[in-house]
Amino acid sequence: MTAIGVAQPMQGARPWLAHYPPAVPETLDEAKIGTLADLIRSSCATYANRPAFESFGKTITFAETLRAAEAFAGWLQARGLQKGDRVALMMPNIMAYPAMIFGTLLGGFTVVNVNPLYTARELTHQVNDAGARILVVIENFAHVVEEAKANLKLDAIVIATAGDLMGFKGRIVNFVARRIKKVVKPFNLPGAVELRHILQTVEGMEPVAIVPEDVAFLQYTGGTTGVAKGATLTHRNVAANVQQAGFWLEWTLEPPQGRGEYQHVMVTALPLYHIFALTCCCMFLLRIGAKSLLIANPRDIPGFIKTLKASRFTLISGVNTLYNALANHPEIGTVNFGELRFAVAGGMATQAAVAKHWKEVTGKPIIEGYGLSETSPVATINRPDIQEFSGTIGYPIPSTDVAVRDADGNDMPPGEPGEICIRGPQVMRGYWNRPDETAKAMTEDGYFRSGDIGVMLPDGQFKIVDRMKDMVLVSGFNVYPNEVEDVLAAHPGVLEAAVIGLPDEHSGEVVAAFVVRKDQTLTADALRAYCKENLTGYKVPRQIFFRETLPKTNVGKVLRRALREEIVAKG
Repeated sequence: MTAIGVAQPMQGARPWLAHYPPAVPETLDEAKIGTLADLIRSSCATYANRPAFESFGKTITFAETLRAAEAFAGWLQARGLQKGDRVALMMPNIMAYPAMIFGTLLGGFTVVNVNPLYTARELTHQVNDAGARILVVIENFAHVVEEAKANLKLDAIVIATAGDLMGFKGRIVNFVARRIKKVVKPFNLPGAVELRHILQTVEGMEPVAIVPEDVAFLQYTGGTTGVAKGATLTHRNVAANVQQAGFWLEWTLEPPQGRGEYQHVMVTALPLYHIFALTCCCMFLLRIGAKSLLIANPRDIPGFIKTLKASRFTLISGVNTLYNALANHPEIGTVNFGELRFAVAGGMATQAAVAKHWKEVTGKPIIEGYGLSETSPVATINRPDIQEFSGTIGYPIPSTDVAVRDADGNDMPPGEPGEICIRGPQVMRGYWNRPDETAKAMTEDGYFRSGDIGVMLPDGQFKIVDRMKDMVLVSGFNVYPNEVEDVLAAHPGVLEAAVIGLPDEHSGEVVAAFVVRKDQTLTADALRAYCKENLTGYKVPRQIFFRETLPKTNVGKVLRRALREEIVAKG
């Protein structure tokens, strides 16, 4: 069997290579892929005095970020942690978060990113499964740690705040945050250490020898469809993906003529604990010396718009639901998009209606990419110089092979659907302590089986059809929720929609749609009639439920499973 995560020499037809931008190489020099520790130290030295992160109007430089990272690493070393030990980080996009990631990596430890909205049960599973020794949690969610504490096997708990690393401004931020969230010691965690104290009292760290095959992240995935399992990502995996993204995008990021000190600014609304933001909004920006504008609560769209109005930015990343919410906000026209180079989307399918509206508002198309936690994450992406939304997930990036295969592992011809399989240096080592799951996910020739259904177009672009688990089977015919959702979203009276399959004694399953209306007079009959004009009969939703909101992950991905469980529970 081929070693997991080790790309084999590229061979066979790769029509996408003919469509690469001239500046983009076909492959990486994989022998020269370094570590994330190398990247952190190099960039923090090269761009030392540049602002690296901005939060609540306060900035911190690359040099200051590095000092905080080394202090945290030094404290971990003093606590007796050894290279390879796991450190769990449970916080939103606050100023201290990147420094904690960098410090963990510089010390040779492994980052375990934890969604701060997790329940005590979910937190317990992930922290114990990873074997984390330290947990850093923002105080807003420390009460969840308190609830779970009796079942956690931790050496220490560190309490962070939204104002850490922000000086006097941080006191104001914390005061306001505590009043709004009523965070006045609502938790009982005796012995917990304040991150502020660590950063004020510890100076530096002992140097650690780190190699590319050391584990950088346990990135947990599968929480929306089942029990979460940790994708084991090495320094090599993520560093390779950063380099791949760099080759693909950097040729479009040259400064305007006469502005040699020009700095790019990325609007980082997706949480850094999500692999998309982690690689594309943190590590990639580190590579190019760009500033990350951290958005702590992207669900507060009015507050988000206010931040955008007050900020200069050149790049933005998001998911379909976020772009939809921004584009539909009445104040979006007051935001200055004059310096925007590109808007990149991932994490979920981008709907054509949302992309069209975004282009009308900003003048820039959405550049869609594709990947998973297991691929660090980027596997394919559209060319950054497209003028219109393509509706595809673009081309495989350098040193990446993508195949569409049937259930027996045979490659499907262009245009025929099958499972998307990915091979390249960014593919994970395997699932943490889950050799059974790893074996299911990997093929004998080294491809990762994504679980997504897609097609390859004749020019080598790929298009996602849907998740295999979400496909609806109506009287033997396949119905892909993404297609139906795209049609629903195109109706002018629809804000957003989700589609699932429900059991039916006659056809096996029927299509059911959950719709958030933009026009409150829209009826189910009118919407069904619209669908009949755009979909064949068996794809038209038999049942339509109007909702005020749709259940989503903190990243904004609609939880179809939650909708299905809700209906089943009601009988």
